[in-house]
Amino acid sequence: MSVRRLAPDEVQPASFAFTPDNLAWARKTIGQYPPERKASAVIPLLWRAQEQHAYWLPKAAIEYIADMLDMPYIRVFEVATFYTMFQLQPVGTKAHIQVCGTTPCMLRGAEALIKICKSRIHHEPFHLSDDGDFSWEEVECAGACVNAPMIQVFSDTYEDLTPESFEAVLDAFARGETPMPGPQNGRRGAEPEGGALTLLDLSFDAAPPGGAMVAEKKVAEAGPSAAALALAAQEEADIKAKLATLAADATPEQKADAVGRRPQGLPVAREAKADKLQRVKGIGPVNEGKLHALGIFHFDQIAAWTREEIRWVGTYLSFPGRIDREEWTVQAKALAAGAPSVKE
Repeated sequence: MSVRRLAPDEVQPASFAFTPDNLAWARKTIGQYPPERKASAVIPLLWRAQEQHAYWLPKAAIEYIADMLDMPYIRVFEVATFYTMFQLQPVGTKAHIQVCGTTPCMLRGAEALIKICKSRIHHEPFHLSDDGDFSWEEVECAGACVNAPMIQVFSDTYEDLTPESFEAVLDAFARGETPMPGPQNGRRGAEPEGGALTLLDLSFDAAPPGGAMVAEKKVAEAGPSAAALALAAQEEADIKAKLATLAADATPEQKADAVGRRPQGLPVAREAKADKLQRVKGIGPVNEGKLHALGIFHFDQIAAWTREEIRWVGTYLSFPGRIDREEWTVQAKALAAGAPSVKE
């Protein structure tokens, strides 16, 4: 482990004190422990102090918290210098980039992210960029291996990065924006790329598992209506009955033709720029490719599907009823009008 020292005196503030809101929070947190064990609150208090003081811990803040907890200064200094979650010197005012460099991330491209940090921020870690907006460091496992490579910026993580998407994240911070945390390649949480491979008929009428990300919460909150679920169930039953009369070796297109009408497609995307159909909940990369093959490139095309066309597409994609259950046409109409996706 590298030696961790406090920032030089010339950058240390003369004093530190919690804001009234943070002070109330700190006293409540301390009260959760028996009086003789209030030192147990040292880590959450240090973290709150770091958040308040531009995401780094000055000497005055460490001593302030030691006084609050009746701890010797040296004991709190030991905690602050041991845990790498605490920054002991100034970090970028807009973003401090922590690049995970453990094996899964390194195998998936973390080295390219570090090169970008060296070129855009500073050639050495723990140094501010010329404008003071950015700083960076390499860290050990940040716990998102399946979404490698990834970075952490303050309390948020950005995953499934490529050099291009990482540059875009940095550009957003440089503009003073806070990019949407989580995977940057369109997938939801840590599900397989391309969408779920099992339990394909799950609906969202029940709450998602505990620990789901904010994006998953939005999907659940924007779940299907009772009418959509009822329509989907009826459609599935009707289509299943019709398909039962076909030969066992019927092709997907033959099955679709038996229950509906193929929608009119386009030879190419308008202005050679297709909409990102994966913004519709329920459409992953695989289904997006199949829709493109059908000439479906834009949200307004999906929004305009008739009942016969919905039945055809749902059967062709091998999930009758799902388009109604997930309300693709409703989502597509909103997206065509410029609304955000439930994935966003």
